[in-house]
Amino acid sequence: MCAGLLPELITLDRWGYPVLAKEPVPPGLLPLARRATAACPALALLLERAD
Repeated sequence: MCAGLLPELITLDRWGYPVLAKEPVPPGLLPLARRATAACPALALLLERAD
């Protein structure tokens, strides 16, 4: 579910758990990152500000 919303940064491991890219979310993908965070099961993803 969340990987489908942001395939540029989220893949699934062989058990179906999200695996995140190591780099920060580019500004252009922030809206999709927020949607992916909201769509994933509780606490599976957390979007944090990288100041």
